[in-house]
Amino acid sequence: MRHSPTPPTTAAGPAVGALARAALVVLLAALGVLGAVAGPAAAADGDASWTVRTAANDFGTDRRNYGYTLNPGARIEDGLVVANHGSTPLHLAVYTADGFTTKAGKLDLVRNGAKSTRVGAWAHPDRPDVTVRPGQSAEVPFTLTVADNAEPGDYMGGIVTSLTRPGQAERRLGIRIRLRVGGELKPRLSVEGLRVRYAGTSNPLGKGEATVTYTIRNTGNAILSTRQAVSLSGPFGRPHTDAGKIDDSPQLLPGDTWKVSVPVREVAPALRTTGRVTLTPLLADASGSIAPLATVETTAHAWTIPWVSLLLLLVVLCGVLFGIRWAFRLRRGRRGDRRREDMGTKELV
Repeated sequence: MRHSPTPPTTAAGPAVGALARAALVVLLAALGVLGAVAGPAAAADGDASWTVRTAANDFGTDRRNYGYTLNPGARIEDGLVVANHGSTPLHLAVYTADGFTTKAGKLDLVRNGAKSTRVGAWAHPDRPDVTVRPGQSAEVPFTLTVADNAEPGDYMGGIVTSLTRPGQAERRLGIRIRLRVGGELKPRLSVEGLRVRYAGTSNPLGKGEATVTYTIRNTGNAILSTRQAVSLSGPFGRPHTDAGKIDDSPQLLPGDTWKVSVPVREVAPALRTTGRVTLTPLLADASGSIAPLATVETTAHAWTIPWVSLLLLLVVLCGVLFGIRWAFRLRRGRRGDRRREDMGTKELV
């Protein structure tokens, strides 16, 4: 039984001419990049090049990627079309894989041979490899059967074509599969390990720079990005300093984390400073529209001590105390001289 898919959720790049596309393909293949684009995606290896695209069927034509909303236990059938634009036959491995977020904030798929437990385990091509003659294309059907005990929420994976030759790194090209399993959607983010570090300033009347670091964790079951705001404030909210514009986080899969470090300039040393991080989770629906959710706010405290000013104050206090002591001793010395003068006068009398 076929289920209506959700529209693709990732944006497509503009269509390009054959020459520009070929140049881009060579670069992507050399870097081992895997992506989902509008229309056919392309890769190249020497005199062999190929593209992949979604099959035209009841789910639609010219899809940017695969997007489904299914209940646990549901099964669908779809297909991947591979086209050989080279001059020699092309033999490619075909496999499915789970998705993950890289340290650079990009969505990628695990390598062939790595264990998949979700989309990569639920989706299966009907054959492990495909051979495509020059100038020809071949469709590789695949099925996706959601596990009966699958938890509600968003999952990311993909179907991949792979070329491996002796002495060369694996070259991959595939299309993402975004799956939303029916049930209650619980989009949630949290802030962990919030810290504020103050660098200070050598100018006793100046302001210093602070660094706010924290980790964003997707603790819900939906794929989310987030809008971020960071500020520092002294006792009773004054003085107040905003970090300025911060880029939105990349899309985070459920369970993923993203480390953030934000510099905050022109921070007045207010002895005790409060760092505040405010996150606005951004949820994309099936049509790609972004909906902001309720904000999440976390605070942490740090000492922002004006050491130079305190040192100068200490020097001044020491000078004052020394002056008072010197004046006191001088005064006592004068009193002693007067007493001796008075005693000498009485003896003469």
